[in-house]
Amino acid sequence: MSDTIYVINPNSTTAVTDGIDRACAPLRLAGGPRIECLTLAEGPPGIQTQRDVDGVIAPLLRLVGELESKAAAFVIACFSDPGLHSAREATKRPVLGIMESGILTALTLGQRFGVIAILPGSIPRHLRAIGAMGVSERLAGERAVGLNVTELADESRTLDRMIRVARELRDQDGANAVVMGCAGMAQYRERLEQAAGIPVVEPTQAAVSMAVGRVRLGW
Repeated sequence: MSDTIYVINPNSTTAVTDGIDRACAPLRLAGGPRIECLTLAEGPPGIQTQRDVDGVIAPLLRLVGELESKAAAFVIACFSDPGLHSAREATKRPVLGIMESGILTALTLGQRFGVIAILPGSIPRHLRAIGAMGVSERLAGERAVGLNVTELADESRTLDRMIRVARELRDQDGANAVVMGCAGMAQYRERLEQAAGIPVVEPTQAAVSMAVGRVRLGW
């Protein structure tokens, strides 16, 4: 078995994959495992609807199957965790979803967590998943910045909106920690945390951290 963790961006925007790759840099440790970030070419530019989520599952599973013999683990780098449970059925390797991992990490950082979504339409989908995880009572709130995945590359507009939303989650909703609700937000974590004054979880980092631990410990 390879020692490579494959981090799969299920949308086709390579700039998002590049940001994910940079976010993974602190987790590349001497002695491995290797972390390789990939773009799902068949995916839409951004995964923003339930239809988008459902549409990437089949090509995502094909890619997991193609890579299984070379993989130590997989991370699905989309906050909707598309195909997470199907992938876990399809491979014997560990499969981590960034939404599940990001929220679980936030639960260790504060009593109540908030989520920064990209669009208002994303929120009902996230709430269904949070309910399925059984942690709705720990959710302080979820608010959207009103930008789609490709628009997140506009640094000045995106960071300002994320800071505003994070402070609203903190001050109005009572969040003790915030989870960024899109892999395309990865580049803003440190600046957002400094401005908000509470822990900010970049969910791909959370998932890859868990994957590294599982690979190194043989779980």
